[in-house]
Amino acid sequence: MTNSPLSTDVLVIGWGLAGLVAASEALDAGRRVVLIDQEPRTNLGGQAWWSFGGLFFIDSPEQRRLGIRDSIELATQDWFGSAGFDRPEDEWPRRWAEAYLQFAAGEKRAWLRERGVGFFPVVGWAERGGYGAIGPGNSVPRFHITWGTGPGVVAPFAARVEQGEREGRLTVLPRHRVTALLTADGAVSGARGDILASNGEERGIPSSREIVGDFEIRAGATIVASGGIGGNHDLVRAAWPERLGTPPAHMLTGVPAYVDGSMQRVSAEAGARLINGDRMWHYVEGITNWDPVWPSHGIRILPGPSSLWLDATGSRLPVPLYPGFDTLGTLAHLRTTGHDHSWFVTSRQIIEKEFALSGSEQNPDLTSKDVGLLLKSRLAKGPTGPVQSFLDEGADFIVENDLESLLEQMQAHPGGEHLDIDTVRREVQARDREIENDFTKDAQIGMLRSMRSYRGDKLIRTAAPHRLQDPSAGPMVAVKLHVLTRKSLGGIQTDLDGRALDGQGSAIPGLFAAGEASGFGGGGVHGYRALEGTFLGGCLFSGRQAGRAAAR
Repeated sequence: MTNSPLSTDVLVIGWGLAGLVAASEALDAGRRVVLIDQEPRTNLGGQAWWSFGGLFFIDSPEQRRLGIRDSIELATQDWFGSAGFDRPEDEWPRRWAEAYLQFAAGEKRAWLRERGVGFFPVVGWAERGGYGAIGPGNSVPRFHITWGTGPGVVAPFAARVEQGEREGRLTVLPRHRVTALLTADGAVSGARGDILASNGEERGIPSSREIVGDFEIRAGATIVASGGIGGNHDLVRAAWPERLGTPPAHMLTGVPAYVDGSMQRVSAEAGARLINGDRMWHYVEGITNWDPVWPSHGIRILPGPSSLWLDATGSRLPVPLYPGFDTLGTLAHLRTTGHDHSWFVTSRQIIEKEFALSGSEQNPDLTSKDVGLLLKSRLAKGPTGPVQSFLDEGADFIVENDLESLLEQMQAHPGGEHLDIDTVRREVQARDREIENDFTKDAQIGMLRSMRSYRGDKLIRTAAPHRLQDPSAGPMVAVKLHVLTRKSLGGIQTDLDGRALDGQGSAIPGLFAAGEASGFGGGGVHGYRALEGTFLGGCLFSGRQAGRAAAR
């Protein structure tokens, strides 16, 4: 079956957050829009719908109420210290970083508030760094959790798209997979591809790739907002950089299978320049989902600072590779061990205060905006319901009343044969001796005591320092951790209008890119490292820029 060619002012490929924002901006500018995606409509919102909803703001009212002194100067120091821009092709990513920082310090919060987006009052402190003032990491807490998590961020832009449909100015076409961009006289003039069989799969479930027809859409402007490569392990391994060691043989997947990178080749064939493909952002605190949605579905633990982190042999990770401090530094170190997993050794008391799980579905209180459930789950004694489910059902969790029983079960666990049990015992006992008085040479203990001076951490994020073997804090818990694929930090190089650039640095007429497909702006706005809360924000900002420019 071949459909008659369609025509529109703006064609948006991909209905994740960046695509929805771009489509909304084009609608607001009075343009006709066609929005297409290879998945069933149940997946409207893409990866953003599954997210925790963290957003990066600078000097926000939430920060000020908690006594956090932030500034554009401090945030710029942190961003550029983390990004480490060092390539000629980083010129546009640098410009995007400067523009995004101004957005995060300026109109971003008010722009979202106008659309009904609210924020949890306690600001989180992610990616704490721990190296020095000009090194990587956030100097202050900046991680603002959206009230409603990922679905709460998506909602106003999905509603705008649906309003555009009702007005007859926007058409949504599910199950349309682009195989080529149309070009004429050096300009991109639309797209063509396959129509896939409709199967009505639920959100996140892998869908059929059966082809039932083809399509062609002509457009004055085409925006690629198709996401990254995190669902395609072959592409992740092919792009894996030498500086991060050898790619893992075993990884969990933190994004749905449709995050397959298919539009990278298509965009390159139309002349777009892809840069920084070796820059990527994968987590090292992945746990196997006991109730998976997509293949190899993993969930990330958002850890507080107290758990003892050991590699696969039982050796403690070096300073400052503590939970929540340096994601890529920890990944690079663990890749030198020759093993694909590591361990937390912790206590139930630490877990109930410090373990949060990334994802909208893992935070029903915040996602459903249920204040009663929030108070019960976050402030009452015991882990949250989703965390308790992993303690009860998760394949990576070991719970025992004493250290020797825990060590025995760790060694019997798959991968536990690599542990030097004497080393693990010595590390736990030494850590417990250090925490028994107010003085310590253990930098992690010093850091976690310091963190409790921040009201947000003391209230909901950092457990009172205690011995891991303290029976009153027990039982003891070991958690086997895996590498979890997540984000591409590189992509289609764009200027500040989101126009895709060719190999000579010239804008390709009619072609734009936004979101993860563009490295969240410019082909890599984060450089080598992210500050967290910046992925959704990058989709918002780059989608807005591309949508406005494409509508002109």
